[in-house]
Amino acid sequence: MTLLSIAAACLLDQDGRLLLVRKRDTQAFMLPGGKLEPGESAIAGLLRELHEELQLSLPSDQLQPLGNFRAPAANEADTEIQAQVFISALAHAVAPAAELEELRWHCPASHDSDDLAPLLLLHVLPRLRELTRG
Repeated sequence: MTLLSIAAACLLDQDGRLLLVRKRDTQAFMLPGGKLEPGESAIAGLLRELHEELQLSLPSDQLQPLGNFRAPAANEADTEIQAQVFISALAHAVAPAAELEELRWHCPASHDSDDLAPLLLLHVLPRLRELTRG
């Protein structure tokens, strides 16, 4: 079993919807972010990935920790991810870049579709629902 270290972002619009992304030639929607380079901090890696994937530049102080989670990788067999997940408001529109094929908004309170990554289903969406119930 391979273990990948990643950083990912819960980017929420003004209506509380969560931005999801789908990479080219894959089926699962997931959080924006990606694998960390050797020696790279989670924040530095996430900011790099957000810029590459969405042409998004966020100040690091806008990213608040949501949690550290382990889940099966969505698109790689025999692989798990160790994900440091952050949350931030997204104040403006973004468009897919780099390897991204599609963006989708998901209301955390709504029914979960079967094309969501395990990290979302097992950890992130339940945590977001806890926060909104407060």
